[in-house]
Amino acid sequence: MSEHTQGTGNIDRRAFLGRAGAGAALIAGGLFAGDALAGGTTTARAMPVRAPSPADLDPLALLQKMLAFDTQNHGEGGVTRPHAQMLKTMWESAGVPAEIIPTPKADNVHLVARIRGTTSAAPLLLLGHSDVVPVERAKWSVDPFAGVVKDGQIWGRGALDMKGANAAFIAALLRHISEGGRFDRDVIVLTDCDEEAGSYGSRWLAENHWDKINAGMVLTEGGWFLAQRDRKTPMLITVTRQDKVYFNLDLVADGTATHSSKPNPDSAIVTLSRAVDRLGDWLAPVTLTPVTREYFGSLAKATDDRAFRRAIELLLSAKSQHARDRAAAVVVARSSYPWLHRALLRTTHAFVIEDAGYKENVIPSTATVRVNCRGVPGGQRPRDFLAQVRGRLAGRGVTVKLVGNPGESEEDALKRLDQTFAGAPSSIDSPLYAAIRDAARVTYPGAVFSPALFEAGTSLYPWTSRGVPGYGVYPYVLDNDQLVRMHGNDERIGVEALRTGTEFMYRLFDRFRTR
Repeated sequence: MSEHTQGTGNIDRRAFLGRAGAGAALIAGGLFAGDALAGGTTTARAMPVRAPSPADLDPLALLQKMLAFDTQNHGEGGVTRPHAQMLKTMWESAGVPAEIIPTPKADNVHLVARIRGTTSAAPLLLLGHSDVVPVERAKWSVDPFAGVVKDGQIWGRGALDMKGANAAFIAALLRHISEGGRFDRDVIVLTDCDEEAGSYGSRWLAENHWDKINAGMVLTEGGWFLAQRDRKTPMLITVTRQDKVYFNLDLVADGTATHSSKPNPDSAIVTLSRAVDRLGDWLAPVTLTPVTREYFGSLAKATDDRAFRRAIELLLSAKSQHARDRAAAVVVARSSYPWLHRALLRTTHAFVIEDAGYKENVIPSTATVRVNCRGVPGGQRPRDFLAQVRGRLAGRGVTVKLVGNPGESEEDALKRLDQTFAGAPSSIDSPLYAAIRDAARVTYPGAVFSPALFEAGTSLYPWTSRGVPGYGVYPYVLDNDQLVRMHGNDERIGVEALRTGTEFMYRLFDRFRTR
């Protein structure tokens, strides 16, 4: 069925439902759920049908409820049970069974809700994490857990990453349920923990409860919805089909430990600082892959900035490494999202944790800085980047160590990274990808749609490693100021952008409705 035909039919039916009332539709149609949340074939039974709370249909009100829960993850998981319990109650009030899955860490839990479909088609899974990175409260303009709305934006830790996306996903689904909608497959909504760090994230869940999350397609965080230079008009709507390759390096400097009254010429901290300075402004070479070439080609079509478009065209047509690097510098300089586009062009390195010293009257013998790196799959191999960093710091008194898994040799770690690096992007030939594309074209008709590379990472590995296609969207248009506050201070998104993004999600799910 064509998009136009399907959309027209759905609008007519829903206009009637709106006049007749959601409750009548629910009573007439009912909502079905299996006896268990586990995957596979089960005997469906009628569940008591209750209309979702009107507040839960409003993505802003739902997001405010989510933001009120302090789910900070300082590196070993957070306290997610109260947040999960709130969502469990919400799902059950709408007639959708939900299950809290505890982990070995107290109050650090996953939540799985399953909306039963009308056929045995492989389920669609929505993956949204409940934990958030820590806050620096003194540097926030508002209470990060109050869901403050001001200047047309909602502020709070997780507003962007990713409780805002969760609110859009869930509010859109609840709207379908309130209309008595049925889907052609099970829809699993997983709100997981330990995405921001910890031992009991999606990999642990897959190892221990795969039957509950086994799916044929997965949607999570990822693709950015970018605006033109006016910071409002939708320009480029992207869906990510591949994450960058995550790895860490440690730079370690050694020196003489002595009393702080006698500064020494071989200070470990000074040596390390000079090495950091040596890498600070350095950029790895630009690499373009089929995924990033398509992205930047779409960006050139989408922008209304002619000089920016010309710079991208020069980048894509460059014949040498020198020409690519020069053109990329112009692209980044002209971009309204410079940090994002610089990251998509190369392996990145960021200095994230520094460790040196233990007492103010002792000059320490060792200083270390952790460098978080993200490689482009199919671009520069992590082992080649490591060799390049070592070459750049040769003779400067610093050891460069690749941080592997416990007990893993460097070569074993490099082989593991080689395997990740060689992984193929998720196929664009799937019902979910088509639904994302179609919803984008209807919701943002003036924008260009494109698949993309995610400059960060997600929890998709348990599915993509099994060949299940996984995609990512943050379903709200952002300007650069909002984007760079991800994991930073005063995180926020636009209220109207959230509402439009929820409409986008509603249309996406509509492609799976049977009535």
